[in-house]
Amino acid sequence: MKNRNVGFLIVGISILIVAIVLLFNSGLKKIVDDTCDHGTSCAMYDTIAMQTNLSLAIAGLVLIIGLFLIFSKESVKIVVKKVKQKSRRKRIDTSKLDSEEKKVVDILKRENGAFFQSSMMEELEVGKVKMTRLMDKLEAKQLIERKRRGMNNIIVLKD
Repeated sequence: MKNRNVGFLIVGISILIVAIVLLFNSGLKKIVDDTCDHGTSCAMYDTIAMQTNLSLAIAGLVLIIGLFLIFSKESVKIVVKKVKQKSRRKRIDTSKLDSEEKKVVDILKRENGAFFQSSMMEELEVGKVKMTRLMDKLEAKQLIERKRRGMNNIIVLKD
């Protein structure tokens, strides 16, 4: 959610809080009018006024936060950094790889840099032993990294 939308949501909530506080306090004043024998010098009126002021101050603080979010600018630098980081991926030199190693690297590129080892075995139509040896070679060349996920390995293409 954008800051502006969150700001409008918070402003709406603060207005709702003010309305609830005012309705509650008007009902409370009616109850005190009916039950208190001291008239306007009753101590309950002071308590109601203090609670009202405190509630309205909290609602005002929430309103200020909402207005700040509405009028603050979105941070553009964060988006730019993410785009720059994605574009910095180095190119992998596949000239020194054999055909099966090239296939693994191509599959990982196609799958955005990560793929399950079991799915890789099915796609390359190789057995467990051959797949393990192939992964060992690529890991030794520092092209991939195996990460354990439960009973499976995820093969991740290194940047």
